[in-house]
Amino acid sequence: MNTPAIRLAALALAAVLAGCASTPAPRAPLKLTILHTNDHHGRFWPNADGEYGMAARKTLIDRLRAEVKAGGGEVLLLDGGDVNTGVPESDLQDAEPDFQGMNRLGYDAMAVGNHEFDKPPAVLAKQRSWLKFPMLAANIYSDGQRLFEPYRIFERAGYRIAVVGMTTVDTAKMVLPANIRGISFTKPVDEASKLVPELRAKADMVIAATHMGHYTDGNAGVNAPGDVEMARAVKGFDLIVGGHSQNPVCMLAENKRNDAYVPGTPCAPDRQNGTWIVQAHEWGKYVGRADFVIDGSKVELVKYELVPVNMKKRGPDGKKVLAAEAIAEDTGMKAFLQPFQANGQARLSVPVGSSDGVLDGDRDRVRKQPTNLGTLIARAMMDRTGADLALINSGGVRDSIPAGSISYRDVLKVQPFGNTVAVVQMKGDELLNFLKAAAKMTPGAGAFPQTAGVRMVIEANELKDVRIGGQPVDPQRSYRLAVTNFTASGGDGYPKLNNHPGYVDSGFNDADVLKAYIAARSPLKVADYEPGDMVTRR
Repeated sequence: MNTPAIRLAALALAAVLAGCASTPAPRAPLKLTILHTNDHHGRFWPNADGEYGMAARKTLIDRLRAEVKAGGGEVLLLDGGDVNTGVPESDLQDAEPDFQGMNRLGYDAMAVGNHEFDKPPAVLAKQRSWLKFPMLAANIYSDGQRLFEPYRIFERAGYRIAVVGMTTVDTAKMVLPANIRGISFTKPVDEASKLVPELRAKADMVIAATHMGHYTDGNAGVNAPGDVEMARAVKGFDLIVGGHSQNPVCMLAENKRNDAYVPGTPCAPDRQNGTWIVQAHEWGKYVGRADFVIDGSKVELVKYELVPVNMKKRGPDGKKVLAAEAIAEDTGMKAFLQPFQANGQARLSVPVGSSDGVLDGDRDRVRKQPTNLGTLIARAMMDRTGADLALINSGGVRDSIPAGSISYRDVLKVQPFGNTVAVVQMKGDELLNFLKAAAKMTPGAGAFPQTAGVRMVIEANELKDVRIGGQPVDPQRSYRLAVTNFTASGGDGYPKLNNHPGYVDSGFNDADVLKAYIAARSPLKVADYEPGDMVTRR
């Protein structure tokens, strides 16, 4: 019997059933753990004290993944960039052990660091081809198109997590111009302002993987704005996984970072404008672990810690002891990395000379004051080229040389970039203008000059007096200045010199110039290279 009442009841039931079918089932809260690292800089192998290294990192990450899975959670593994540059064994092999090792560690994505541009574009293209996960950068363009994937959305247990990449705009002045020809870096805040609303509509959680730096309370100083500034300017990030400034971001209080953080102690991440900000120091010394719960539209940080990878600290007797439990090296990863380490060792272990003391290239000092290593490098440049004076940006000095025997490895750790030494012949008035620009370079920045053959008096970043060979600069006399091709190309904000009529690139590799100088004069007496009053600041 098909009466109108029966037909209406059937239609009503069908409508109810259709409505039930279109309503998604409620999702259980997601326990999501973000594991993170940054600023690897070629440290695929542990150091002489057995700290860090990718084989131990794999053991730790595998264990953390298993622990999270057993608790019903999911994992994302992210990196804040700068895989390249720092250890000769890696540098000489285009960081292949590092990038291939990251595949084996199971990274999901990484930010693009400024040091990813240290070598020619063909090397970067090769490194990208090795990777099984994306390099992310929303603010790097070539010919009007983004050079890298801007973001990737990952699905975990029915939830969508967006990860967007950002890179410091300082990259444009920190690498050789030839390596970034046709490439531009836009302001991360501008890109974030456009992308965050889009990503919030697509995803349940929005993360930025950045290589911009963490500057306490947004005080970036001479650096481009970093993570704190972006979080304050653009609301909507749940988490920023950072790199570049190479800090453990552990806060003592609001806008007060613990710059004396001790491995194995508690770590509270920064919080700005509703965004958590984390950074795991450098070199794989730690794996950061951030445990979140996503429940509907709510994203809550439950726990955070920096897990040390065989890091050591000084005990009461002054000896180094493990800061936490010992982490065994994964045998498969170690077997994979061993041939790379052996190849590097064979090429680097040959002694080239010796010194009777430490040649100081410590980052904190060499970027703020003249050091004996800065003087040594500049003198080596003068010796090879016959220049009257030499200048090198302190950002090009990457390590100290210990007392005793000096190997090629030691030299390449100091100058890993493969720059060449150039000479510019110019009139005294032109030289004075260049040195005035050098005097303005702020202590603490990579642009801070290390010199030889010149004495300068600087007051409030203004050049007040300069002497070459003990004599005032003659505006009409011709002088020969030695610099690297990086500085001559306008690197670190120096005036460009590679378009000067008197510019000649010698083609000599800077590390090889230093190596030859050390070999010819060993054993070196470090007292001979003390800068003394070479630069006087008032």
